[in-house]
Amino acid sequence: MTTTLPEVRIRKGARYWTASFWNMLRFEFTNMRTYLVLTLVIQILMGGGMVYMYGFYFGEISDVVKTYIVTGIPALALIPVGFVLVPSSIMSHKIRDTYDFVWSLPVPRLASAMATFALFTSLAIPGTIVSLLLAHSRYSIELDVSWSIVPAVLLTSFMATSIGFAFAHAIPNPRMTNLITNLIIFLVLLFSPIVVQISQFPQWWATVHRVLPFYHMANVIRAGLSTGLVDNLATSWVILSIWTALSWLLAAWVVGRRR
Repeated sequence: MTTTLPEVRIRKGARYWTASFWNMLRFEFTNMRTYLVLTLVIQILMGGGMVYMYGFYFGEISDVVKTYIVTGIPALALIPVGFVLVPSSIMSHKIRDTYDFVWSLPVPRLASAMATFALFTSLAIPGTIVSLLLAHSRYSIELDVSWSIVPAVLLTSFMATSIGFAFAHAIPNPRMTNLITNLIIFLVLLFSPIVVQISQFPQWWATVHRVLPFYHMANVIRAGLSTGLVDNLATSWVILSIWTALSWLLAAWVVGRRR
C-alpha cells in the first residue's frame, strides 16, 4: 500500500509578504483600537501639558528659551509612544498569555514587526502635531520649518519604536519592562536636554546624554523647525541611526531564538 503525502507549499514572495504585513497591521490595530484616544491624550499630556508646566516653572523667559521649549515638544510627545505604548502592547500579550499565539501566526516575522512600527508611527504623528501647535500657541514663537522635519520625525519615531519593541521582547518579565518604561519617562521629564539647552547640564551628565538618544531626537527635530540652534547635526543623525540598528539587532536575536 502506497501512501501519498499532500504536497507542502511554502508561501513566500513579495505578494505574500505584503499581504502578511497588511493582515498584521489590521491585527495590531484591532488590539489597539480601544487605546487610540488614550494614546492621543497621553501624547498631549506629555507634550502639550509640559508646555504649560515649563511656563509655570520658568516664568519670564527669553525668546531663545521659548524656541527651545517649542521645538523640543515634538520629541517629548514622541517618546511615550515608542518607549511606553509599544512595550505596553507587547506586555499585554505576555500578561494575557497570547504572546506565543502571536508568534505562531503564519506570517513572516519581519512583516509582523514592520506592522507594529507602521501602526505606532502613525499613532505618534497626530499627537505630535497637536502638541507642537499648543506649544506654538502658548509662546507665539515664529518657526522656520524646513523639509528635513519629515525625515526627522519619521526617524525619531522609528528609533523610539525600535527600542521599545526590542527591550519589551528581550525582557521575559513584564514587570521589569514596566519598571524600565517608568524609569525612562522619569529620566526624560526631569533630566533630559530636550526642552532645555544641554549647556545647562553638568558636564558628566551632558556627556551621558550625547550617547543616549533623547538629546539627539530633539536635535534633529529642532533643526527642522528652526535655524541657528543646532550644532553637529550630522552626529545626531548618526547616533539615532546607531540606536535604531542596535535595537533591530537585539530584536532579530530575540526573534531568531524562538522556533
